[in-house]
Amino acid sequence: MKNSIPSDSKQKYVFSGIAVVLGILSAIAPIWPAGDVAPRVGGLLVIAGILELLHSFRRSSDEERKSAWFGAAITLIFAVLLINATNFVGTALIILIALSFLIDGIRYGIEAVKNYRREANATFEILAMIGNLSVVAIILLTKDFGFDWTIALTGAWRIIGTAISIFHAKEGRSETSGIDVVESLELPDIPSVNSSVKKIQEEERVRYPFDKTWIIVFLVLLFIIHLGRMGLDKTALGILSPGVALFGDVVVALIITFGIISPLRAVFKKITNPIIRRLWIWVDKVPEEQRKKFGLRRIVNSYLERRLRTSIRLRNAGYSFRSAFMTGMQTGLPYAAMLAAIIPVFGMSWYFDTENWAAGIWDNWAASRTDEWRMAITRSAGETPGPNAFRIIPDSVNNSSDFSFIIIGDPGEGDASQLCLKDQIQIVSEKPDVRFILISSDIVYPSGEMKDYETKFWLPMKGVYKPVYAIPGNHDWYDALNGFTATFFEPKAAHDAILARINKDLKFTSTTENHIKELIKEAQRLRTNYGVPTGFQKSPYFQIQTDKFALITVETGVTRRIDDDQLAWLKQALEAAKGKYVMVVVGHPFYAIGEYQGSLNKDFQAIHQLLRDYKVNLVMGGDTHDLEYYVERGFGNDPGSVMHHFVNGGGGAYLSIGAAMKPRDEMPEKEWAHYPATEPLIKKIEDNNSILKAPAWYWTKKLNGWPFTAEFLSAAFDYNTSPFFQSFFEVKVEPSKGVIRFIPYGVNGQLHWKDIETSGNIMPGDKSAESAIEWVFPLTGN
Repeated sequence: MKNSIPSDSKQKYVFSGIAVVLGILSAIAPIWPAGDVAPRVGGLLVIAGILELLHSFRRSSDEERKSAWFGAAITLIFAVLLINATNFVGTALIILIALSFLIDGIRYGIEAVKNYRREANATFEILAMIGNLSVVAIILLTKDFGFDWTIALTGAWRIIGTAISIFHAKEGRSETSGIDVVESLELPDIPSVNSSVKKIQEEERVRYPFDKTWIIVFLVLLFIIHLGRMGLDKTALGILSPGVALFGDVVVALIITFGIISPLRAVFKKITNPIIRRLWIWVDKVPEEQRKKFGLRRIVNSYLERRLRTSIRLRNAGYSFRSAFMTGMQTGLPYAAMLAAIIPVFGMSWYFDTENWAAGIWDNWAASRTDEWRMAITRSAGETPGPNAFRIIPDSVNNSSDFSFIIIGDPGEGDASQLCLKDQIQIVSEKPDVRFILISSDIVYPSGEMKDYETKFWLPMKGVYKPVYAIPGNHDWYDALNGFTATFFEPKAAHDAILARINKDLKFTSTTENHIKELIKEAQRLRTNYGVPTGFQKSPYFQIQTDKFALITVETGVTRRIDDDQLAWLKQALEAAKGKYVMVVVGHPFYAIGEYQGSLNKDFQAIHQLLRDYKVNLVMGGDTHDLEYYVERGFGNDPGSVMHHFVNGGGGAYLSIGAAMKPRDEMPEKEWAHYPATEPLIKKIEDNNSILKAPAWYWTKKLNGWPFTAEFLSAAFDYNTSPFFQSFFEVKVEPSKGVIRFIPYGVNGQLHWKDIETSGNIMPGDKSAESAIEWVFPLTGN
């Protein structure tokens, strides 16, 4: 059964040529300019997979099309694995990559055997099998050569294999799909079937323009809905974000059609085909014109035609990309629209709400530009280099008096997870000794845009009348830091900073002079209306120092790196802080989710080493959405060295579960604590889980999410219902007593030792489980 005519096209040469170039780029990915290799190679694999998928519709037979789809699927899975490389446990990523090549090698081996049995040429299949299996050998041989080169070479091998597959493929063009479907049913040549096929094909031809129209209208309405919910702020980001959400809806529709409905239908079809054949024969016994108007045969015939129509549509989808797209939209778009309508009702979701998918796009964009932007922004301030650069002096913070301040990490979802802390933040901020509030990391989700600041910053902070400072997180960089800069910088500094960033981008941006003025004007309007004091900074990082205490912030952007200017500034600030108690607030923590994070990249590890070299007392980071504590001892050449680490990211986003799900004996240090404790967290999740999430929860709870981490799956169990486990810190600097206190708060006030999970060796001997938690340290330098 082959309903195709041999043909040749320029497409195969163009596509295979592009794939060869992609393969070369993958092979040299480790020597590209600064950046992570895995996501780069993953992006190249995405393009290669799409090329093979598009070319599959030109293949000459159903068997060749299926082979191309399978190959493209493996390539795209490989790409997704690499793009999410940081979410895998240990060697799990390498194991899965090797497994994908092994599966593809076995597939080609099976095809080679089939060709041999029917006395067809099997040379290509044998070579493809050898090529795929050889990748497994490459992985084993290069395991000590370095992760980056292993990824680069295996990615290149896969892409070059795709190029060869496209070049080798036999092409053709479809003439009919109805006959294919009839033959697949193994029906005799009967009038009922033949007339139904002709009628359906003619109806499909006639209704195509109408289907095309309603799909376009549906997509336009979805775009308008996304635009209305996400807001329009007259920037490229304001238009592109709803566009990405719409693209996400299309992807979801295609996944529903070809990933869920089609496989289920294929299984059902396989089981019921014998019955369907008998029903067709039974219906055909009475000519159509002799059937009763409301008789059983007419009803059965209607069902059979509906089933036949679906089969023809799905078979058509295998012959052209346009047909595949139309079939996917006809079947899956209504379901995707339903999901788009109801998902936001249940709170913020990173996985299922396509309106948040744009953040992933902007993450890659901002990652490549953050260091350049940051240097342009800080240089525009005209700050004189030196130990006092970017120094803030809050009112009543001096060398002799006691004072305290609040630190809130990752607050900006704007839903119940943020608002549940609102009253406690207000209560603590009203204490006389509280001089300021510091927000560390991810002020506004999902993309740090000014249009989201009112509901996700100003409204939750209403009632706070102490100065508010901030350091941005990765999400705040997704709009090039415009919203953050307008809100937290001095007005003139904000104007100069945004303008400098524009010039750094060679004015290739939608941000104009008028838009800069609008941003600053809007920030001032909100500042006035809500009465929350902001606008004191000139930089995304700063320092506050007294004679005995130094608070130094380190802004690590999207990729856990700092630029050369910030590095020079940081060294000067640390030098000036020698002999003092030094607290560093960093955008990303060095310890989180029960793991050491410093090894994620060399630059981040270098920052950690710098802080060790200067004997920093304590480091506090956000980004991970919970409260964690670790004691690092005996680093460097000093067995008595100690550095305390806090994760303080539970200020108002979905809860991270990585630390709570980590086995106690796998914690990175011997002294640790985390909030929430494991038992109450598990109880909340299990009380809210539906039966649909039971498999994912079993996978997370029993297998710790392998090959991913439990943390990677956190957002799947985000329930904005009580009990809430969000938190923040009050830090009390008391020169009069020679101590500094770190006091954690939850939604009902100060946390107690019974609320948190610990290693069993950090609670002071004079405290009990009912005692309120205070970490108290001498106010002296290391």
